[in-house]
Amino acid sequence: MNLPFARSCFFQTTKGLQAYQAQLFLQIRKHLEYPSQLQILDNYNGSLCDLAATAHMMISCQDNFVTELKIRGDKLANVSGFNGYAIHNKTLSETFSINSLVTTLARLTSLRVLSLVSLGIWGPLPDKIHRLYSLELLDLSSNFMFGCIPPQISRMVKLQTLTLDGNYFNDTIPDTLDSLSNLSVLSLRGNHLKGQFPSSICRISSLTDIALCHNKLSGELPDFSSLTRLRVLDVRENQFDSQLPVMPRGLVTALLGKNLFSGEIPAQVGILTHLQHLDLSFNHLSGTPPSALFDLPNISYLNLASNMLSGSLPEQITCGSKLGFVDISSNKLVGKLPFCLDNTSDKRAVKCGGNCLSIEGHQQHQSSYCKEANTRKSGRKIALLIAIVVGSILLLMILAFGVLFLSRRCFQRKTLETHIQQKAVQENPTTGVSPDILANARFISEVMKLGTQGSPVSRLFSSEELEEATNNFDSSMFMGESPAGKLYKGRLENGTYVAVRSLNLLKRYSIQNLKVRLDFFSKLHHPHLVSLLGHCIDGGVQDDPFANKVFLVYEYVPNGNYRMHLSESCPEKILKWSDRLAILIDVAKAVHFLHTGVIPGVYNNRLKTNNILLDEHRIAKLCDYGMSIILEDNEKLEAKGGGLKSSQRQTLEDDVYNFGFILLESLVGPIVSGKGETFLLNEMASFGSQDGRKRIVDPAVLMTSSQESLSIIVSITRKCTCPEPSSRPSFEDVLWNLQYAAQVQATADADQKSDSTS
Repeated sequence: MNLPFARSCFFQTTKGLQAYQAQLFLQIRKHLEYPSQLQILDNYNGSLCDLAATAHMMISCQDNFVTELKIRGDKLANVSGFNGYAIHNKTLSETFSINSLVTTLARLTSLRVLSLVSLGIWGPLPDKIHRLYSLELLDLSSNFMFGCIPPQISRMVKLQTLTLDGNYFNDTIPDTLDSLSNLSVLSLRGNHLKGQFPSSICRISSLTDIALCHNKLSGELPDFSSLTRLRVLDVRENQFDSQLPVMPRGLVTALLGKNLFSGEIPAQVGILTHLQHLDLSFNHLSGTPPSALFDLPNISYLNLASNMLSGSLPEQITCGSKLGFVDISSNKLVGKLPFCLDNTSDKRAVKCGGNCLSIEGHQQHQSSYCKEANTRKSGRKIALLIAIVVGSILLLMILAFGVLFLSRRCFQRKTLETHIQQKAVQENPTTGVSPDILANARFISEVMKLGTQGSPVSRLFSSEELEEATNNFDSSMFMGESPAGKLYKGRLENGTYVAVRSLNLLKRYSIQNLKVRLDFFSKLHHPHLVSLLGHCIDGGVQDDPFANKVFLVYEYVPNGNYRMHLSESCPEKILKWSDRLAILIDVAKAVHFLHTGVIPGVYNNRLKTNNILLDEHRIAKLCDYGMSIILEDNEKLEAKGGGLKSSQRQTLEDDVYNFGFILLESLVGPIVSGKGETFLLNEMASFGSQDGRKRIVDPAVLMTSSQESLSIIVSITRKCTCPEPSSRPSFEDVLWNLQYAAQVQATADADQKSDSTS
């Protein structure tokens, strides 16, 4: 073979391929109506494969063929009343053709990853989508697609991830998805899908995540036990009205809240040893919760609120060591609260208001409120017993009737027996559930306005107690200083170590208003929040309604802050990637609780690595949260009926943005992050290439992370630090991505360990 000729052909072929692909990208840009995210293509004459990734666009290649295309726009699909037509400045224009876009994309025959998010794409997803036959990941979330999900999508047999979240699909889910034998993630959240859950999905044995929440699905859920790899099941906010489904043993997260599920919680949940999060709130569940539910080895979040649960929980049930949040409020439970849920010294948040429990200070109903439900529960058993007895009598009478019918000598008696039998049936029908109970099954108790009701009010410390605890605020007890004030270590008279913060007061605060705020925060209990144990307010002059000095007394967390651990130089103490993910998940859970777990929500929590404390087991706890409310300058919180006016949500995005920089510092380490916010934002583009990551990412992260896990966190970090607040994700999405990255990393670590031992 002529070697120079072969090289020349290869060069010409490669050059022709690059020109062809470049031409396709220009067409794609035209179809998408020249989004700003693709301005980088202007006057660019190089190879697409050499194009540097940005925060909004990434192209990857293999052997000069484009294999990945990711574009994230700024046209969020949050329009109410979308009717299937173009909307100015929200969707692409009336001339846009989703059919033409898909046709052009299909010409990229080696494309394995396609992500077109928030680009204003509108119209029905065309049947020809199956022409993208090489795709392994398809993400078209946050657009304006409607109609049905085309059944032809099931011909894309290489698909591993299908994400169509946040669109307007309003038909049924195709019943042919079981052809996608490699599918691991099916996410159709936030659409208008209707109809039943296709049973064929349960034949996709590779599934790990099913997310169908925020739709209009109804009917019965199938048996999921065959999905042995399933880890996440999220069907919240639909209209499923069956009994709870059978769930696989390996399930980690089960979110089934805000549906119409009825019946009792099956004892089968006791075998779900991997389960960490279970949400069954706002359904019509009845009976007494199984004791095993509270003692699952990995359960950390359990929400059974606003059902029709009744009876009494056994006082001696045990709670799992990881159980940090329990909500059994707004049911019809009676009796005493089990010890493991009533132990106030435990670092466990428990909501139990709105029942008829025999406990003080938890805003319980009178016993008569719950007596009806428990009486009806007993009544149903008695009715069932009566029905069985009556049915047996009727059966005997029918048998007797048969015998009499065969006896010619007793014809008249047979007629009399038939009359008696008919009368008995009329007067003693076999009844099921009474109409009253059926009507009552749709009752949902009013949600408690404060997610922490029942917790003790903040303890009042005297200034003498705190002076004695801190050795008169001696410098040897000084722990540090932040904008909120100086922090001292202290030891109370009973031997308990505490952290005492002396607040910097910039103005005179009303003692009455301060007490309302501090009482509120003392009731916030979560495994990953530093608990506020009490306070000391010094008014100075007697009868002075304003505070001169305020001291906050927190639990003491002994193992330093996250930033200090990131700076650790000792190899044995360096935080591996999996350790950092665990800490980030802890903090995200805490912030998500502050945003959504209490009413009013707590925002603008001054998130930074210095405010993340680690205990002796490296469990993370967030401190200095809520300081913007405690020392609010503009908002007046009034002590009327113990209420607390809701704070403005305008700073919600600030927490997401600041958490983005915690993620960033976790990736690059405090040394690089010390160069400043602007430097870091400019360096974000470096994460898109392997060389860029090697240059900026902390070596401890590179050596202990998988590329997939790292890419997930890099992606969510970019979203969190997006300059436009409306484009940032919710904390629920942040937490979801962190947990997913941790699962991916755990799988990679297990595979690596398996390879090393084989």
